[in-house]
Amino acid sequence: MTPQNGHLPQAGGRVFLAYVGMETDLIFNQGIDLPGFASFPLLETEDGRRRLRGYCTDMISLARAHNLGVILESPTWVANRDRGAAIGYDLQTLAQRNRQGVALMADARAGEDDVPIIISANVGPRSDAYAPAAQMSAEDAEYYHAEQIGILSETEVDVISGYTLAYPEEAIGIVRAAQQSQLPVIISFTVETDGCLPTGMPIGNAIEAVDAATEGYASYFMINCAHPDHIAGTLTGQAWMKRLRGVVANASRCSHAELDKAEVLDDGNPEELGQQLAEIHRKHPAIAVLGGCCGTDLRHMKQIAQAVA
Repeated sequence: MTPQNGHLPQAGGRVFLAYVGMETDLIFNQGIDLPGFASFPLLETEDGRRRLRGYCTDMISLARAHNLGVILESPTWVANRDRGAAIGYDLQTLAQRNRQGVALMADARAGEDDVPIIISANVGPRSDAYAPAAQMSAEDAEYYHAEQIGILSETEVDVISGYTLAYPEEAIGIVRAAQQSQLPVIISFTVETDGCLPTGMPIGNAIEAVDAATEGYASYFMINCAHPDHIAGTLTGQAWMKRLRGVVANASRCSHAELDKAEVLDDGNPEELGQQLAEIHRKHPAIAVLGGCCGTDLRHMKQIAQAVA
């Protein structure tokens, strides 16, 4: 089932699953080397494409089993100019991989008319999400991300999703670039253990800043790459909470600095994670996009689906 006339059904209150933890799953659980934390090079081999498609089919099957929707996230999080160049990719090849990533998901969605399925083009930050070396202005961020988003706009994508963002100016640029391409866009910030962005800004202030600079163009906001414990204290019912519609959580309670240094995967407690996300949804029904980020795998997603269903 595809969205009609640009409408995003996950913004209407139905619970949708989202999974963006495949990189840590591939590296730690499957022994796949991902230079630069990039999964898009897997599109170049039959085995890689099989693995990527497997995540899509697993998520669709899980959503069907629990009468939920699913957002398929493209393997394009680091398929932008700077991060692609760092692992040897030129712009022409990056453009091909962005298109191929969406095409793979569109192929997985074909014929699955009994499940609400959204194809999301996953756009990541220009530099390290946990500690951005140099913060761009909103204007520079718009110019930078418009390159990748323009390519993605030529595909079967339903929405642009800016994930793991650390400061509002980059988010503003992504929103404006998506608006240029006449695409819906969501913004997902990452937070530290204190519930604030890596720059120290409270999440509510960041959401308000993006909305003020873009006339509220973003469809909604999310939090990702943080454990539910890290955000519990921020979900206080303030006005900005009306714009928060998703939590895609880490399995681990560790800080970003601790995760960066980790040589062994901390996969947390899948059942507990599922219960915690279900409790967030129960207390805040508008938060209806739920899923797993770093350290999670199909076990965690099954627990999340069971708990919220």
